[in-house]
Amino acid sequence: MTSAADTAPAAPKAKRDRTHYLYIAVIIAVAAGIAVGLAAPDFAVGLKPIGTGFVNLIKMMISPIIFCTIVLGIGSVRKAAKVGAVGGIALVYFTIMSLVALGIGLVVGNILEPGTGLAVTDAIKDAGHAQVDAEAKDTTEFLLGIIPTTIVSAFTNESVLQTLLIALLAGFALQGMGSAGEPILRGIEHIQRLVFRILAMVMWAAPIGAFGAIAAVTGSAGLDALKSLAVLMLGFYVTCFLFVFIVLGVLLRVISGLNILTLFKYLGREFLLILSTSSSESALPRLIAKMEHLGVSKPVVGITVPTGYSFNLDGTMIYMTMASLFIADAMGTPMSIGEQIPLLLFLLVASKGAAGVTGAGLATLAGGLQSHKPALVDGIGLIVGIDRFMSEARALTNFAGNAVATVLIGTWTKEIDKDRVNQVLAGQIPFDEKTLLDDGHGGPAEDHVEVPEQGGEKELAKA
Repeated sequence: MTSAADTAPAAPKAKRDRTHYLYIAVIIAVAAGIAVGLAAPDFAVGLKPIGTGFVNLIKMMISPIIFCTIVLGIGSVRKAAKVGAVGGIALVYFTIMSLVALGIGLVVGNILEPGTGLAVTDAIKDAGHAQVDAEAKDTTEFLLGIIPTTIVSAFTNESVLQTLLIALLAGFALQGMGSAGEPILRGIEHIQRLVFRILAMVMWAAPIGAFGAIAAVTGSAGLDALKSLAVLMLGFYVTCFLFVFIVLGVLLRVISGLNILTLFKYLGREFLLILSTSSSESALPRLIAKMEHLGVSKPVVGITVPTGYSFNLDGTMIYMTMASLFIADAMGTPMSIGEQIPLLLFLLVASKGAAGVTGAGLATLAGGLQSHKPALVDGIGLIVGIDRFMSEARALTNFAGNAVATVLIGTWTKEIDKDRVNQVLAGQIPFDEKTLLDDGHGGPAEDHVEVPEQGGEKELAKA
C-alpha cells in the first residue's frame, strides 16, 4: 500500500518535468529561428515547410477531437434544450465582442493615423491585387458550406463547422437512443483517448516546427519592412493588449470572479505554441482538453471552442479595422466615420465567410475591400510584408478571446465547477500532459451535466 502511494505522485511529476523541458526547447527554437531569419533570410524562407508540416500534424487531429468531445458531452445530457441555450448564448456573445473589437480598432486607428506619408509603388499595387485571388466565400456560400457532402467528408474537408454539425447530430441521436447508445458512447470515449495520446506524441515535434515557422516569418519580412511599418505594428499590438487585458479581463473578473493573468498562466504553453507557429489552430485541441480539465462541462467546451474559432475572431476584427484605416491613409484617401462604419460592418460579415482559409486575415481584407471599396485594394501590398508578424497578435488575441468566452459561457449556463477551477488554477490538480485527459477520475466538470437515470450512462458521463 505504501509503495503504491509512493509511486502514484512520482509519475505525474516526471511527466511534468519532461514537458517542461519540451517547452524550454520551443523557446530556444524560436530564438534560433529569429537569429537564422535575420542572418540568412533566403535560407530561412526555405524552412517554411517545416513549420507548415508541424501545424498540419496538429490540424489533422482537430476534427476527431471536436467530434469525440461534442458527442460525449451531448450524448450524456438529458435535455437537448440545454445544448441549444449554450449555442445561442455563444453566438450572441461572439457578435457583441466582435463589434466591441471593431470599435476599439476604429478609435485607435483614427488616433494613430499610421499610414500617412507612405508611398504606393506599382509593385505594391500588384502585390495588393494578388491577394484578392485568395479564395474567400461569401456569407451564403459559407452557410451552405457548413453542410458536408457526406458524413465522412466532414473529417477531410478541413472545415471545423462541418465536423461540429455532424457531431451535434450524432450527439443528439445518441441522446435519444438512451441505454442502447451506451456502447457507442463508450467506444467514442476510447477513440478520444487514442486521439489525445497521438496529439501528445505530436507535440514533441514542437521545437522543430517552431524553428522552421519563425525562421521563415523573420526571413520573409526582414528589418526594412518592420522599421517602415513599425507604427502600424506597434499600434496593433497595443490595441490587442488593451482589448485582452482591459475588456476581456474586466468581463472575466466581474462575471466569473477570475483573474485573467491566472487563467493565461494556466494556458501559457498554448500561448507559446501559437507564438511560435503563428496559428491559433495549433492550440485548438489543447484548449478543448484544458478547458474540460479546468472544470467547464463537455457540451459547453465542445460547442463554444469550435464555434468561437470561426465566429469569435476578436484579433482579426481589430486587424481589419486598423489595416483598412492604414491603407486609406497611405493611399491619400482617408475615410470619414460615415465611410468607415459601413466598410467595417461589411468586413465583420465577410470574415465569417473566410473562416478557416489560410491567411484569413489578409484574404478577407482583400476580398472585402475589393467588394466594398475597390480603390483601396492597391494599398494592400503595403502590409503583405508584415502580415505574418501581425498574425501573431491576431492569433494570440483570437485564442485569448475564445478561452475567456468558454469560461464566461460556462458561468452563465452554470456548467462550470468553480471549486475545481480554483484548484486547477492554484496548481492543486495538474494537467496530464501525457494523455491530455483526466484518466480514471473524470473531473467534477461533469457533475453539473444532467445524465440519464441508467447507472451505466451516468458512470460513462463521469468517466
